[in-house]
Amino acid sequence: MVKGPGLYSDIGKKARDLLFKDYHTDQKFTVTTYSPTGVAITSTGIKRDELFMAEVNTQLKNKNVTTDIKVDTDSNRRSSPLPVAVRRRPSSVVATCRRWWLPSLITTVPPLSAPDSNTPAPASASAGHAAGTAPAHPAAALFTTITVNEPAPGLKTIFNFRIPDQRSGKVEVQYVHGYSGISTSVGLTANPIVNFSGVLGTDVLAIGSELSYDTKIGEFTKYNAGVNFTKADLVASLTVTDKGDTLNASYYHLVNPLNNTAFGAEVTHSFSTNKNTLTLGSQHALDPLTTVKARINHSGKAHALIQHEWRPKSFFTISGEVDTKSFEQSAKIGLGLALKP
Repeated sequence: MVKGPGLYSDIGKKARDLLFKDYHTDQKFTVTTYSPTGVAITSTGIKRDELFMAEVNTQLKNKNVTTDIKVDTDSNRRSSPLPVAVRRRPSSVVATCRRWWLPSLITTVPPLSAPDSNTPAPASASAGHAAGTAPAHPAAALFTTITVNEPAPGLKTIFNFRIPDQRSGKVEVQYVHGYSGISTSVGLTANPIVNFSGVLGTDVLAIGSELSYDTKIGEFTKYNAGVNFTKADLVASLTVTDKGDTLNASYYHLVNPLNNTAFGAEVTHSFSTNKNTLTLGSQHALDPLTTVKARINHSGKAHALIQHEWRPKSFFTISGEVDTKSFEQSAKIGLGLALKP
């Protein structure tokens, strides 16, 4: 493996993982099985309040080519964190799907956009509305990712697309060298969004930036920069995001490698609103198989979790959240179970 500064996404990753990874207030169940031919099938179910979602991911490895195919029941929903609530306008009808057993049985409604009064509705849709039922549209889509590792030393190519969205295709190329890390991606459309990120330095000190350019409007939609400093027991990073409006500083310190005791902090300042945010966290290994983590932020939200590896690669996690400024509110509890053979 090539040692170097890594990619831009690695800047501040140590602190982010300590402060945010594995925290959740849902009930999540994941099981992975392997076929005799080496195909890995991972099924995931997540329950949030009274709502449920599911996805199935199939992974096939052939030499240096990895193919991932995922069926996501949330794919036709607009910016919804879970595929659980469908809202129709203008009638404000809310349809809730509590159990999605088969993708073929799942239906959804059109996007939340006002219909054009000058555009006649299709006959089938008009009939459905007259009968008081929503038109049938498949709510599941197919995500496909093909990754080619090391076609040349330090190089990785990734091609992904989503069905039935014909405009979702994207090609990404990553190159990692001893003193640089570059990643660039472009959408496979007539007017694509081009993303580029680059890092220069070593495994101790790295400086990088990332850009996004929308060829349709001819403008840069994102330009960020960051610096990362890494030692054996600490990682410090400083990034400027939101087109220079947000300054973020994070710190990770490994106190005791024997029991994986570490502390982390993240401070964010917004120049436009003059507001600051602060998050503090820590982790500690009770034994080689059990880890506890905790964090608290500036608004008084406290989180804690305990994770136990009860068999190799299989984890059971209990996570909780409480508002220390409003104890009359009930605490939120999340459960996670990941099973691998």
